Formats: sequence, C-alpha cells, structure tokens
Amino acid sequence: MHLTFLGAAGTVTGSKYLLEIAGRRLLIDCGLFQGYKQLRLQNWAPLPIEPATLDAVLLSHAHIDHSGYLPLLIKNGYGGRVWCTPATAALCRLLLPDSGHLQEQDAEYANRKGYSKHHPALPLYDKQDAIDALPALEGVAFGEWFEPCAGVRVRFRQAGHILGAASVEIEADGQRLLLSGDLGQAGDPIMHDPQPPPAVDYLVVESTYGDRLHPDSDPAKALAEVVNRTAGRGGMVLIPAFAVGRTQTLLYHLHALKEQGAIADLPVFLDSPMAIDASELLCRFASENKLTAAQARAVCATAHYVREREESIALNARTHPMVIISASGMATGGRVLHHLKARAGNPDNTILFTGYQAGGTRGAALLGGAREIKIHGRYVAVAAEVANISAMSAHADWQGILTWLGNVPAPKRTFITHGEPAAADALRLRLHERLGWQAEVPVQGERVQLQ
Repeated sequence: MHLTFLGAAGTVTGSKYLLEIAGRRLLIDCGLFQGYKQLRLQNWAPLPIEPATLDAVLLSHAHIDHSGYLPLLIKNGYGGRVWCTPATAALCRLLLPDSGHLQEQDAEYANRKGYSKHHPALPLYDKQDAIDALPALEGVAFGEWFEPCAGVRVRFRQAGHILGAASVEIEADGQRLLLSGDLGQAGDPIMHDPQPPPAVDYLVVESTYGDRLHPDSDPAKALAEVVNRTAGRGGMVLIPAFAVGRTQTLLYHLHALKEQGAIADLPVFLDSPMAIDASELLCRFASENKLTAAQARAVCATAHYVREREESIALNARTHPMVIISASGMATGGRVLHHLKARAGNPDNTILFTGYQAGGTRGAALLGGAREIKIHGRYVAVAAEVANISAMSAHADWQGILTWLGNVPAPKRTFITHGEPAAADALRLRLHERLGWQAEVPVQGERVQLQ
C-alpha cells in the first residue's frame, strides 16, 4: 500500500492524495491550487498519473480546493465514479459549473481588456466541462460502508466543516487509513461537531490552523461591532465570503443580531447566485445541521438575493449603509472583485474577512496591510477599513484538532497536510509534545509505503 501526496502538501489548497493498493488506484480529493501564482500554475500542469488508470475518486467535501479539478480529471480520461456524501454531491452540482463559468468570465474579461500575457487567454476548463463531470457523482450516506473498487471498503464520517463534509475512512489489505478532510470547530451554531475518529493504522490530518488558536470571543458580537461602527460613519460593509459554509454562518448571525436589535435593520445583499443556491440547501439537508427547516428559511430570508449581473452592478451605485456578502472568500475571483474596485477606496467602508486567507491571495494581502491590490490587471487603492473575525472560522484550531483526536491510540504513521509550512510543523510538534506521537510533514509529490 502506497500513498502519494499530489496536493495540499506545504500549502492549504490543491488537495489530492493517491492511494495504491495491490494494483488498485484511488484518488482522495481532487482540488484546485489557489493563492500564489506558482501554485496556481500547477493546475495547468499534467497530473503525474493518467486519469484513466484510476479505479475510484473519493471526495471529502465540495470546496473547490478539494473538488475543483474534477472537470479536468474527467475531461482527460477518468471514467469511474466520484464517491461522496449526498450533500457534497448537491453542492458540487452548484460549485463546479460556477467554477467553470467564472474561469470563462475571467478569460473573456482578460481578452476584452487586454491584460493577459496569453493571446488569447483561455479558461482552465469551462462550464460545459463541469456539467459533463456531474453524472460521475455518487452520493453515499454518512456511516454507510461501501466498496468503490474490489477489496476496498470506505465510509464517510461527519467532519463538521460544511454541509456534507466528511473524514474518509478506508479499509484495505487488513489496514485502516483515515483522512481527516477539513475539520470544523466544535460548537458551531449550524454544523454538528466533527465525529470522533476511530483507531486507525495511518492518519492524514489537516493543519490549516495548526499554529493558532481561535480567539475566545463571540463572533456575533464582533460582527455587530463592525456593522455598527461602519454604519455609524455612513459606510457599507463588504464581506468576501465562501459561498458554501461561511455565507450561511454570516446570514445566521446577521439574522440573530437583527432579531435582538443589536444592529440596525440595514439591508443585507447576498450577491452570489451560487451562494444563494447553497444557502437553500440548508433546508434540504436539515438533518445534517442544527437548524430546523423553518429556522433555515428564516436565516436565508435575512438577505436580498442578487442573481442577475445587472443587479450586482447596480449595488455599486448605492450610497446608504448596507452589508454586501459576495464570493469568493479569499477575493480570488467572482463578483466581489467588482465591489472591491468600487468600494475599497472609500475610508467610510469596511472590508470584512471571516475565514482563512491563503498566502498569495488578495485576502491575505489586504489583511497584511496592503494599501493597493491588483484586480483585473490594474491596481486599486485601499483606503477602507480592513477587519477580520477569525473566531468565525470553519476550521478547528490546533487545540480543536488535539481534542478531536481525544484518546485514540497513536497510529503507526501520522501525516500532517493542508497547512502552510509553519502551521503544519507546529501541529507536528504539538502532537509529539502533548500526545507523544511521531508525525511527519510530507512534501509535494512524496510517495510513502504504508506497510
């Protein structure tokens, strides 16, 4: 049995793990690299494996850094099933076509404005490529064992990160492997806590916040302070937010704050068709979160939905205090870029981040104090307040990860992935000092033998 780290090694994006078992090959996660240009360029490089040689693909969850390479994998020859939870399948049916559409839009805009070095600029894949990939999705309920290929048993365990997010447990050749996927925070107002792991022989664990603790503060109170402070000076709050997970949490808190009278009843606009559809899935998959269907409907009704491009453009003519939530969460693409161009130069406004910002993204640059950012080939001045509510993260911090591991006996080998180098190494050290485990931080492309 061999495991090769094809992504999320030394970075938090591009999640891909190749598991080889007696001639069978499984790919766990199939994500896009995001952030620094040298990482994004890896999306264009051929995979070191032929897609047609894979026997199965398993998805931990639907976020693009875990699922976004699927259209290319299938376009380039993979003909098998993509196994995931039903909610992940439903979300992928939203996210993947949207990803292709955004790439088409970016390429078209680059060609029209002439800022690309490529003539013509082309999308990595288009919307039709993504649509063509959707029939491969196969949903399996949490806790249900299944065989994606001969001699391999798999089940999904709730990870709490977003709807459908799972840790992936694999049994083969008398060995048991667990890949944590992205672990959510315990006590999240919407998602259930991550399901405790079983005893396993080998563990792959994420480390997004492996070197940090979330502040012991109330994210709702922090959100109210930002909204009230900004509205008090006549400005608007622009929140780049992940369409799946973070947007729904923000709507939950804004709904509660309005109900309590803790913030003014100013308009909230959700400017992301995909985030709108993802929010509506809260009702469909009510059994997988803490909200009743009625509560989910009330939360979603907090925002005015903006689906059409013309409506989105019209938002930037508004001058009264308001809140705009728009994808993407790291300000790497989508409609939020047009709002940033229109709003970042006004010191009355606030740009509010509520999640992890990978190195090399505009979000990371803004949180780092950048006074100008490059959007669509041109630099935009930043005079707006830039704020961050890290307590709203959908990732467990290092203490949460150690709590999740609980009293599980030490695996034969533990691999720390899905984190920047400092975060991954910090978690490695904490696992050693606090649990007595010997853990490893693999590098991109490393292949290890598990027996």
